[in-house]
Amino acid sequence: MIEQKNVRVRFAPSPTGPLHIGGVRTALYNYLFARRHQGAFILRIEDTDQNRYVPGAEEYIIESLRWAGILYDEGPDVGGSFGPYRQSDRKELYRQYADTLVEEGKAYYAFDTAEELEALRERQKAAAASSQQYDSTTRSTMKNSLTLAVDEVQKRLSTSDNFVIRFKMPEGRTIVVDDLIRGRVEVQSDQLDDKVLFKSDGMPTYHLANIVDDHLMKISHVIRGEEWLPSAPLHVMLYEAFGWQPPQFAHLPLLLKPDGNGKLSKRDGDRLGFPVFPLQWKDPASGDISSGYREAGYFADAFVNMLALLGWNPGTEQEIFTMDELVEQFTIERVGKSGSKFDPAKAKWFNHQYLVARTDEEIAGLYEDVLKEKGVDANAAFIKQIVSLVKERATFVEELWDQSYFFFEAPTTYDEKVVKKQWKETTPVLLQDLKQVINDVSDYKAEAIKTAIVEYLERSGTGMGVAMNTLRLVLVGGSFGPDLMKIAELLGKKEVQKRIETALRQLP
Repeated sequence: MIEQKNVRVRFAPSPTGPLHIGGVRTALYNYLFARRHQGAFILRIEDTDQNRYVPGAEEYIIESLRWAGILYDEGPDVGGSFGPYRQSDRKELYRQYADTLVEEGKAYYAFDTAEELEALRERQKAAAASSQQYDSTTRSTMKNSLTLAVDEVQKRLSTSDNFVIRFKMPEGRTIVVDDLIRGRVEVQSDQLDDKVLFKSDGMPTYHLANIVDDHLMKISHVIRGEEWLPSAPLHVMLYEAFGWQPPQFAHLPLLLKPDGNGKLSKRDGDRLGFPVFPLQWKDPASGDISSGYREAGYFADAFVNMLALLGWNPGTEQEIFTMDELVEQFTIERVGKSGSKFDPAKAKWFNHQYLVARTDEEIAGLYEDVLKEKGVDANAAFIKQIVSLVKERATFVEELWDQSYFFFEAPTTYDEKVVKKQWKETTPVLLQDLKQVINDVSDYKAEAIKTAIVEYLERSGTGMGVAMNTLRLVLVGGSFGPDLMKIAELLGKKEVQKRIETALRQLP
């Protein structure tokens, strides 16, 4: 059951590289849940692992969320009453919580070297142990504050001997995680290791910082990826150790490869030709560039709509949702347990739907930028008419060029297959006649042009298909394009006649 009082949720990514679309979906579900329950949505940067920190990653995360319209109420760049919102800025407070657990006998100092830990693993392998970990069965054989004399422990601490603080996992406990998506999950504590809470570099691990920050920031619901489910029992035990009320947990299903076999990765996108990141990313170390949905031409709202339905089912046939509609209808109860296969074709379908739904004026404004890049300067009203005619044929604004370039550039070559099929001995005479028919149209609109041509064809006994296909060939260079009469209207009488003359000169 979901507690709706004082809802506070957070998205807590690590700045270790570009934000995967699975992470964007996690942020989106947190945002929708917060808005649905009139709560707060927080962005917290979890940068405790300084070895994996990547310059520019935090800025990338922030820009990605803004592009997608997933706006947070509190965060590192907007502030809030529960800051700082970057864990590296909070590192001074974590040690006191770790020390409290040590003082209460719920955690301990461990002084084992890397070589000693490796020796432990080798002994466990040799003994064919069911698990190779530092836990209740092995802690008594290692160098820690549970096995060393008090004065020896103090000596090691005072001489700054390298040490970590480990959680002392209780023995013989059945740990229960009540998950809003997966229901009751039970794990035996004897199967869990004594996780490191505080590292030798003076930084907390994710587990400690996560719990402390969620408590201090009054997080009511932790909505995160399925990959964190194995950590949930430890987190429940940490809440218990501190005497704190845990939040409600909801672990989201994975985003899967298009074939359903495994988690969606950048390699899958590279192999199949689609982005797995919201924005383009340039690796600061290698210089490698990874494609992004924004740069690929996707609308932000189409991208969000697509992501929302990868794991959540509205329970109806509706597929197109505004952000407000998603907020109104989103519930955790309708998030599934099973992984969701990513469908690149469906992502394109969503973008097409959003392109078609936008006004001709808006798409024309975007297309005008494309035309300028190609050195084409066209009248805004003309561009709008073209957009109205061809946008149903495009998935991305960039593709409008492929569907309409012939309005701006007369064909210089002609499709050989179409020429071979359409160009007959009688074709030059037909084109000369059509040129005259078009010249005689006084009200030069698509309907009038069509009427004049049809009347000519009936008088001459020429087939409609032959005439129209031939005229299309000389106007666009092939057998493609929207309504031929609208093409003729938009090109204008003089341009149509000019293209007929050019075809008569160039074609046999």
